[in-house]
Amino acid sequence: MKNEKLKKMIVLSMLAAISYLTVFLIRIPFIPAVDFLKYEAKDVIIAISGFLYGPLSASLVSVVVSFIEMLTISSTGPYGLIMNIFSTLSFVLPASIIYKRKKSINSAVIGLCAGVVVMTLAMLMWNYFITPLYLKVPTEVVVGLMLPGFLPFNLIKALINAVITFILYKPLVKILRKAKLMPKQEEPENSEKKSALLFNIIAVLVLIVLVGIIIAIKFLK
Repeated sequence: MKNEKLKKMIVLSMLAAISYLTVFLIRIPFIPAVDFLKYEAKDVIIAISGFLYGPLSASLVSVVVSFIEMLTISSTGPYGLIMNIFSTLSFVLPASIIYKRKKSINSAVIGLCAGVVVMTLAMLMWNYFITPLYLKVPTEVVVGLMLPGFLPFNLIKALINAVITFILYKPLVKILRKAKLMPKQEEPENSEKKSALLFNIIAVLVLIVLVGIIIAIKFLK
């Protein structure tokens, strides 16, 4: 039991470090109306931690990474910390809660889709309340940025992170099992393998479309 807890701590620490590294290396603005918001891929790693160990572990990684980000590379202070935590948890918690109930391909897809919807809607609400305080502008200014800025930014960001999470989760699990940091599991049935392959192909196609949309937005800007 102690050995399993130690392995869990090691994996979560590794994922937290990778999550922070993605923020440090990848920060891309792509919606002109809200160019102070930047895409980063940390939610992918935190979502994977939720798939591996459940929503509580994902929440812990989210808070730790956001706090370290605030102390090191962020210029948004406590407002940024709060928004980072709210944004990540609104995506990760629905996905990990649904997946925890039944660990299957379908549950992963449903959970990630739920995460996209919840995050997109939740961030509209939190931007309405918190962004005027951070930017020191009237609420009406923020409301005017909802449709051309906050809505497409959070929707595209959540979709990209959901797709990448789906693509990376199984390969990462295999790596962790080979490293003996996770217990082995029974081989999936052929029908499950076919479903996984189909969903992965769809995920790659969706990712290509989303990247194309971002490039088009940047080019048209």
